[in-house]
Amino acid sequence: MNAPAKPKYRTTNWKDYNTALKARGSLLIWLDKDMCWHGSASGKRGRRPKYSEAAIQFCLTIKGLFNLALRHAMGMAQSLLRLSGLDWQVPDFSTVSRRQKHLSVTIGAQPTTTGLHLLIDSTGIKMLGEGEWKTKKHGADYRRQWRKVHLGIDSATLEIRAIEVTDNATGDAPMLSCLLDQIPADETVASVSGDGAYDTKRLS
Repeated sequence: MNAPAKPKYRTTNWKDYNTALKARGSLLIWLDKDMCWHGSASGKRGRRPKYSEAAIQFCLTIKGLFNLALRHAMGMAQSLLRLSGLDWQVPDFSTVSRRQKHLSVTIGAQPTTTGLHLLIDSTGIKMLGEGEWKTKKHGADYRRQWRKVHLGIDSATLEIRAIEVTDNATGDAPMLSCLLDQIPADETVASVSGDGAYDTKRLS
């Protein structure tokens, strides 16, 4: 029995097609000139940081977005600031490397006015280990290592509102309070829903 012939598609709206292809390569990076770039006093002893958490997060975002080495990311961040007409100085790579370990990431989201319905779940990500083909063909040289990502998602907009990364041995239920602490205090949480891995008493 012969397999059915694959359907053939012909592009007739070339103008829209070309516009769509061009849009795939477009890039827009918006920099808020009112962003707090320089560090502020924390109330603790010692010298205050020269750069704010937002500045460090911006540099690391450029690094992750374009898959750059840390030094290259600092150069690109400086160029973007210059193109935006901002005279802010970019931190050196060693400063970013040191502070990224304890960086408190700010997740931008539109707060709800009718009450937040939060969906809680977690997923595992492989951070170290052999590739699937290599493991099947030649065996693994060392064990895979996993991390668990705990997420809190707005059920209406599907925006990530809270995130925590732990080792694979950390259970889901203990992280619930950490996720809820990331929701602004002035925003009402109408409901919290999770799967069977979470204790129902803590969700009530």
